Amino acid sequence: MTISTMDIPEPAQTARASAKLPRPLRGMIPPMVSPLLDDDALDIAGLERLVEYILGGGVHGLFVLGSTGEGPSLSGRVRRELIAHVCRQVSHRVPVLVGITDNSLAESLALANFAAVAGAQAVVCTAPSYFPAGDAELLNFFKSLNSRLSLPLLLYNMPALTGISFSMDVIRALMAEENIVGLKDSSGDLNYFQAVREVAADRPDWSLTVGPERLLADAIDLGADGGVSGGANLHPRLLVDLYESAAAKDDKRLAIAKADLAKLARLYQIQPCVNGPPIAVLKFALSCLGICQDHTAPPLLKFDGRHRSAVEELLDELGLRAD
Repeated sequence: MTISTMDIPEPAQTARASAKLPRPLRGMIPPMVSPLLDDDALDIAGLERLVEYILGGGVHGLFVLGSTGEGPSLSGRVRRELIAHVCRQVSHRVPVLVGITDNSLAESLALANFAAVAGAQAVVCTAPSYFPAGDAELLNFFKSLNSRLSLPLLLYNMPALTGISFSMDVIRALMAEENIVGLKDSSGDLNYFQAVREVAADRPDWSLTVGPERLLADAIDLGADGGVSGGANLHPRLLVDLYESAAAKDDKRLAIAKADLAKLARLYQIQPCVNGPPIAVLKFALSCLGICQDHTAPPLLKFDGRHRSAVEELLDELGLRAD
């Protein structure tokens, strides 16, 4: 597919859409997988089905090109095609957040500018991950990035993949930047999360979300605004129920959601990933539901199809396959 200016909303439309980003942003915001036909081609039909499937689960936003979306592994052309398709299809039904992580500041800015014109509501960025960056380098990178953005920016703490965790000093300093509006914490460390929550108390408009779904209920008890949980690709209604019942302190409903979450967690153990989100098995499970292809971008390997029966049995147990 070739993207032309005809595929992208006018800047005036983008400005109106951007103003609708809730502050703080709350709820379940799935980090969408990127459906692929091969290493450098989107599965367009699968992408369209996946977007509608996720939105049908009642989610509160959509995050594309994050870790679960294999953002850093995709070509610039594929990333732009995905952004344009998703923003057009979502059509402001929920906020669209776009991952712009890149070791090149110029590339992050170029992708952010494309996302703004396409109609996204915010951009999300991890620490750069090749050269070691201390606090001074991180502050310089994010202040330089933020000063040239037209969309709000959310920080993304993903130390398992970047090798860097935002210190409290860096977070406190970046909170002084009005356009930086939140942080997604995928450290898996509730002590770290709680420390960030205490720092963020000075910015009531700041959104603080967690990545690991197993920590979502506990994080909400500690003041989280929501979750950016990969399992919501496959079972969006479950993760929405988990968020809503935890936020409402509805213990009965929360217990039911937690029981189903434990079933979903078994999926990730059928063929465990080495480190990071369980992308391959999520894509494979979605392919079993007829939603999208299961191709993964290098260096990730596809899920081993010999485990198909185990995946299908679990999908049946979760009530996700039609009779």
